[in-house]
Amino acid sequence: MSRVETITLGCRLNMAESATMQRRLEAAGAGPTVIVNSCAVTHEAVRQTRQTIRRARRDHPEARLLVTGCAAQIEPETFRAMPEVDALVGNADKLDAGEIASATKDLPGDVMTAPAPPVAAGFARHVRSFVAVQTGCDHRCTFCTIPYGRGNSQSLPYAAVRRAVAAELDRGASEIVITGVDITSYERDGLRLGALLQRMLADEPRLQRLRLSSLDSIEMDGALYELLSGDARLLPHFHLSLQAGDDMILKRMKRRHSRRQAVGVVERLKAARPEVTIGADIIAGFPTETEEMFENSLALIEDCDIVAAHVFPFSPRDKTPAARMPQLDRALVKARAARLRARAAAHRRRWLEAQVGTRQPCLIENSGKGHSDGFAPITVDGAARGAYGQARIIAADEQGLTGVFE
Repeated sequence: MSRVETITLGCRLNMAESATMQRRLEAAGAGPTVIVNSCAVTHEAVRQTRQTIRRARRDHPEARLLVTGCAAQIEPETFRAMPEVDALVGNADKLDAGEIASATKDLPGDVMTAPAPPVAAGFARHVRSFVAVQTGCDHRCTFCTIPYGRGNSQSLPYAAVRRAVAAELDRGASEIVITGVDITSYERDGLRLGALLQRMLADEPRLQRLRLSSLDSIEMDGALYELLSGDARLLPHFHLSLQAGDDMILKRMKRRHSRRQAVGVVERLKAARPEVTIGADIIAGFPTETEEMFENSLALIEDCDIVAAHVFPFSPRDKTPAARMPQLDRALVKARAARLRARAAAHRRRWLEAQVGTRQPCLIENSGKGHSDGFAPITVDGAARGAYGQARIIAADEQGLTGVFE
């Protein structure tokens, strides 16, 4: 193994943080170290974290093994009890090489009172690099534990974000993905997210490909729509945190948008840039969900033209109000998730097949594989890592597109 290895579960913010931890520990001369950067979004994510820790210990018996991330922050007792784990690192401390070096199995630091962290950036020398502009969340959706793992929303200063973007471009990144826990809540020094991106693109002419991670549709500001319609460097794929397609379920989730508003946001995005593609998170089997309510979520696939759905069967999490609501039978929850995934897969397949015969701009990330600007997976045999161009699409299947550069 290299002297420092990170194993990342969960979100793009974790990916950026893992890359930053690795760089800082290597610069500090750390000995053989494995860091498992955990996720707590579902029970399954926590189970996978435990499994990953055991595998990491088998693979690296002599290394110091640390666990950080949201699962460690929210359930420290779970990981303190694992004999494979040498130390826990809180989310508030994970970017500080000194804190990591001195970490024990004590409780992670208090994320609710911690100051804003440094900007996390990177993705282990990949063509696409993630840069965090924000962390934490001020909202309290009834199903979500993430505020307990990340604390309240904190926006990072523009100057620090710009330096991080420049550093990633210096390292060879061809595409920057702006990430965080709730990036549409960004607000600092008079800038909201749209104005931050406008300024970034004006100040950093080398930045030719800019993507955004998950967005809360109700918070999207006017400057963001202006940028979408006026600057092709903002790539036309938007992943929305929709969660459900029924107004009553949205209300019980304590989401701040209605079904009509979600559809309206997609319409506005497509009006600003017709080639926009939509991804979304959707939860199946939320407590009290009736068949009629579920059908409204099913219909959201077509109504919002969702071509990249992340479907989650509802998972009750400790400390959340939804865990105390009347639960559905687990078999029903799983069946609804399967139906939702099947509906989403069929819609995605139609979208991919419709691109055969067209020309799509795409970036090759590794071994002839990459993504189109609309974030369709694409294979271009023989294309070099980092190659960018118009690919003629010659085939499509459930895995993605096949194209040729001409």
